[in-house]
Amino acid sequence: MRTGRRGRRLRGRVERMERIEGTAEDAAAGTADTGTGAGPGPGGPGEGPERRRGPRPSASLASFAYTAADEEKRRGVRRMKTTATGLLLLVALVYVLATWAKNEGVGGWPGFVAAAAEAGMVGALADWFAVTALFKRPLGLPIPHTAIIPNKKDQLGASLGSFVGENFLSGCVVRDRIHSLAIGGRVGAWLAEPQHADRVTAELSTALRGALTVLRDADVQAVVGEAITRRANAAEVGPGLGKMLEKVVADGGHRKVVDLVCVRAHDWLVQHGDSVMDAVQGGAPGWTPRFVDKRVGERVYKELLRFVTEMRDMPGHPARGSIDTFLTDFAADLQTDSETRARVERLKSEILGRGEVQDVIASAWSSVRQMVIAAAEDERSELRLRARASLMSLGARLATDGRLQAKVEGWLEDAAVYVVTTYRAEITSLISDTVAGWDADQTSKKIEAHIGRDLQFIRINGTVVGALAGLAIYSVSRAFGA
Repeated sequence: MRTGRRGRRLRGRVERMERIEGTAEDAAAGTADTGTGAGPGPGGPGEGPERRRGPRPSASLASFAYTAADEEKRRGVRRMKTTATGLLLLVALVYVLATWAKNEGVGGWPGFVAAAAEAGMVGALADWFAVTALFKRPLGLPIPHTAIIPNKKDQLGASLGSFVGENFLSGCVVRDRIHSLAIGGRVGAWLAEPQHADRVTAELSTALRGALTVLRDADVQAVVGEAITRRANAAEVGPGLGKMLEKVVADGGHRKVVDLVCVRAHDWLVQHGDSVMDAVQGGAPGWTPRFVDKRVGERVYKELLRFVTEMRDMPGHPARGSIDTFLTDFAADLQTDSETRARVERLKSEILGRGEVQDVIASAWSSVRQMVIAAAEDERSELRLRARASLMSLGARLATDGRLQAKVEGWLEDAAVYVVTTYRAEITSLISDTVAGWDADQTSKKIEAHIGRDLQFIRINGTVVGALAGLAIYSVSRAFGA
């Protein structure tokens, strides 16, 4: 029952705070609308929920808002305040009673008790003033150097940022800290475990799929097409083709191509003999007799078929040797003859400039993309298996190779030092700007809710220590006085 009542009271307080904040926002929005001269009537510029409610709070204010959890901690602070204040009242009561007993003529102990109680009150009041001055003005009095957190919030944020920058973001501190972690050996031992390598491979595959999904195909195709075209135009292909052709001819790799051409030519002649003879007869002069044209056509066809058949069946045929000589000379011209190389470059430019070739180059990205995505999704794909094996191999080397560990750790140290030294101002400004964006009252209440309970112990300790110090001083003074 008691817990239920506490929960209802807590919810009621939170709801009241939200209503108060909502009323304040509405009032601020109404003031802003009035100040701009926008009337609240229909159709006026001030109409609409955004205009009526005023500007939305920043992210820093929203993240530092006073919450129900803070209210629960603040209840603990209030309990500790009650305890510290009760102890102060108890010491005051003891002081009154001891002083009364002393005035009544009771000798001995009342003086000691009164001295201890008086010093305890002084210590309690002094510490109460010190603790209260952190968050607000004691008793509402405009005493200098009080309400430190609300009044000095921005300066405290700037000081905190400077402190972090000087003591935590210095190059020496970062380098020493990273060096002491021995990241190379740890990462190597971790990656050498199969389950860890599987996990990293899966994460890399997910990241790769996400990156490929986000990229626009049209943009990537344009970039890939331009890069391939620019690279092809910049590089001269003649000498390279000449060296390749020279090696192919020297190794006899072209003979299979010649064999294939001879076989196909023979088969074509066999199947289209009438077409060949008709072509020969059609090219004859008009004054020759038709039987003569027919006999010439048949003779040409037979000789042509015989020539192709001999080329097909005789590896040492003179025509094959002529082809070898031609290819050898052409390979040499591609490497040394300027005119031949220029003609090849013009042909290359014409081919690359054709729309069909550009479409093929652009579509290559789509094929590569689909292939990579499919490989990344398949746990047994060659891509993932090779990535996993490479990670495990790297981990094993990192775990045992001291030179590699030192090199990797040196890279990490240099990268971290570069980041903190180059962007130190931006990092520290994040602290100061965030603190500057907090509301002063909310900041004071939130900090008090988190550390106020420990600060109340200072008041209790001040009361106890003050009483003991007063007792000791009174005892010493009585001893020397006696």
